[in-house]
Parts: sequence; C-alpha cells; structure tokens
Amino acid sequence: MFLAYVRSQRMIAAQQAEGDALRDQRIKDLAKRVDNYQNGNVRMGEDLHELRAVVSPLPDKLAQLEQRDPSSLSFAQAARLVGMGATVDELTQSCGLTQAEAELMRKLHKN
Repeated sequence: MFLAYVRSQRMIAAQQAEGDALRDQRIKDLAKRVDNYQNGNVRMGEDLHELRAVVSPLPDKLAQLEQRDPSSLSFAQAARLVGMGATVDELTQSCGLTQAEAELMRKLHKN
C-alpha cells in the first residue's frame, strides 16, 4: 500500500514537472515576442524622429520660396481659388493672370 502511494506521488510529481516545463517554455516564448514588439516600437519611434527632422523645416522653406518668387504666389493662390470653384474671370482679376494662364490653371486644378 505504501509503495502504491509512493508511485502515485512520483507520477503526480512527474506530471507537475512536465506541466511546469511547458509553462516555462510558454513564458519564454511570450517574453521573446514582447521583446520583438518593443524593439519594433523603438525602431519605429527612431524612424518617426528622423522623419520629423526632415519634414519640420518644409513649411519655412515653402514660405521662403513663395516670398522669393511673386509669380509663384499668384499661381498658388489661383490653384486654391480653382479648388474653391473660381471662374476664369475671377482668376484673372484676383491673381493678375492672363486669360490663357487662368484657363490653364482651371484645367490643371479642376476637381
């Protein structure tokens, strides 16, 4: 009777050890997945930081370009007006474009 009890206890201990090994392996796999996820997030954050450094001066550069060439400002304004539905006559009056330039802008930027 005592031997049967000892055998059953050994079997229970072996089953528990097997379950513990499976649990430990699962924990290791999950830890590895979390590490991969964190590393991916760090790389993405670094890439976003680099992208922000590249993109942040663009509005200032655009403003400088618009100030440098007064004719480009007329065309940029005309493009905005066409987007809002301005006619060719309105473009010639408000932007100082010729009739042909206004028609071209209307054709290029019409929605």
